[in-house]
Amino acid sequence: MTGSEASVRAQKLRAAIADLRYKYHVENDPSVTDAVYSSLMDELRHLEADFPKLKSADSPTQRVGGRALDAFKKVRHAVTQWSFDDAFTRDDIAAFDTRVRKLILEKSGVSRDPEYVVEMKIDGIHIVLTYEKGKLVTAATRGDGVVGEDVTENIKTIQSIPLTLKKPVSIVVEGEVWMPTRVFESLNVARAAADEPLFANPRNAAAGAVRQLDPTVAASRRLEAFLYDISAITAGVTEPKSQSEELSLLAQLGFQINADWKLCCSVDEIMRMWDTWQNRQNKKLAYWVDGLVIKLNDRALQRDLGYTGKAPRWGIAFKFPAEEATTVVEKIVWQVGRTKVITPVAHLRPVGVAGTTVSHATLHNMDEIERLDVRIGDTVVIEKAGDIIPKIKMVLIEMRLGTEKKIRAPRVCPVCGGAIAGVDGEVALYCTNKKCEGSQKESISHFVGRGRFDIDGMGEKIVEQLIAEGLISVAADIFELTFDDLVGLDRFGELSARNLITSINGAKKISLDRFIYALGIRHVGEEGGVRVARHFKTLDAFLCATAEQLEHVDGIGEVVAHSIVAYLGDESHLRQIARMREQGVLVESMEGISGPLTGTAFVFTGTLVAMSRGDASERVKKLGAEVSDTISKKITHVVVGADAGSKEEKAKKMGLTRLTEAEFLAILAASESKNFV
Repeated sequence: MTGSEASVRAQKLRAAIADLRYKYHVENDPSVTDAVYSSLMDELRHLEADFPKLKSADSPTQRVGGRALDAFKKVRHAVTQWSFDDAFTRDDIAAFDTRVRKLILEKSGVSRDPEYVVEMKIDGIHIVLTYEKGKLVTAATRGDGVVGEDVTENIKTIQSIPLTLKKPVSIVVEGEVWMPTRVFESLNVARAAADEPLFANPRNAAAGAVRQLDPTVAASRRLEAFLYDISAITAGVTEPKSQSEELSLLAQLGFQINADWKLCCSVDEIMRMWDTWQNRQNKKLAYWVDGLVIKLNDRALQRDLGYTGKAPRWGIAFKFPAEEATTVVEKIVWQVGRTKVITPVAHLRPVGVAGTTVSHATLHNMDEIERLDVRIGDTVVIEKAGDIIPKIKMVLIEMRLGTEKKIRAPRVCPVCGGAIAGVDGEVALYCTNKKCEGSQKESISHFVGRGRFDIDGMGEKIVEQLIAEGLISVAADIFELTFDDLVGLDRFGELSARNLITSINGAKKISLDRFIYALGIRHVGEEGGVRVARHFKTLDAFLCATAEQLEHVDGIGEVVAHSIVAYLGDESHLRQIARMREQGVLVESMEGISGPLTGTAFVFTGTLVAMSRGDASERVKKLGAEVSDTISKKITHVVVGADAGSKEEKAKKMGLTRLTEAEFLAILAASESKNFV
């Protein structure tokens, strides 16, 4: 066989294999046999072995072709990955339907009966797939919604995910990777025989498989995937007008969709479907379902309704009832958080609930303990819905024997023995010792975490170990660690020690907003860090901030302002920051960034669909633009999203340039292209 003949034969084999994959996974065609599929695959493997130049990344023989990775790369999502708000009762769904109807009326001026697509909420792991000209380019986990992990090699092992689409489109799609029930059960049988820990549920098993560094391990788990959303189309196909059309298009492109979706036009119809599947969930299904997802069918209306700060207004997750179980409170352990808050945690007799083993529950504070009248030794009812932290729902008073012990608030810090104090207006108790080891661990773990310094390899156990070894006690100590400090410790060989030092050095350059958030200032979260950083622009200006200046920052009130001033008024905190700078930590200014958008100033108002306003702000700032929260004469562009308010009206009166989201995205794409060149 000549090279040209082999090339033609290989193309035909790949097309035939792709067609069989489509018929098996998408059309559920029973005529497709493993024997035929295997025979064609064997021929293609031999052909590519004889003619190595024929191998390509999208060949079905390369589904398990990658070597084991050392670590996963980070991937910034093209579109922010949102989570749905949860509903648990008919009243919740009725309230959702009322909100949707009201929003439609406000947006269009016309009262309309909404139409919903109701889909299965598969209990798996969210995945984002990017295709360019029909070829799979990347597969990423959700991560924090903005940045995920590149798990492409593992996802390629899933037969129901096409490597090449049936049309050469450029598209980003979302779905759920899941482990079939039968595979989960057989996997646990094998693990039990090998005396290995069992997986609690298929979701955990699927997540563990997707995050394996070795693709051959992921392939052995025989995962499946349902795709259900198109988050971006850049070329090759017209955007569908409805969610139902979207599902149809996904199937046409070669994706496996879940066929058990239904069009519903009323709350009653939704409830009938929910009742049906709630009854089925306890039976042995091919996959686990933990609820339904309800989406407004009309995509134009979806865009009109937009998003809140964290979830779409046009959809909701209707969870099945929380599973409940009874267990016994064995003891109460008091923990110290990063802000020195002392929190009671109930240690429970281990019990299975909602597919996991529960052994503890947070009780929040003494007010909660008194409200429940919970005591050590009590038999209690705990509940857990999906991924929600388990909580004690009630105490079974009738089960008491008289030997139960009342829970008393600690008189001293349970970790360091320091004095405890309350704060006016709060129910929480605080440790007053600035060097409390308990808060040290939580504070440093917060400092190195995602959205702050993001130091890979420095999880809670490593932080705890380094504190115990006396190597670190405050965050600034991290940047003084050396290879010699680490190598030889438990968990640290030469490679792991070198990797951690590399991660620490790589994290030394950080934006001002992330730095402020990392400091762990009481009442200052991620959004607060962004607002303060935008206002003061440089670290030095922030360090000199007064309460009066802070109270003028949009979204920063008196309580937060005084908390920041108290933090900056502590000399030990300022010494820490100085030490970090001496060790090479570079806190990037929020001004003076040069690029294609230098000289422009943006205000974002309303809700954007393609990304969050925070993400949009970060991207234009990297291109040299300034971003403000207020309308003024210096503003050159006002980007108007859904639910824009008074800022749009003010911009209109001042004659400022107003952009739709589509116009903004066009400017952003052109500017980023110039910046890249």
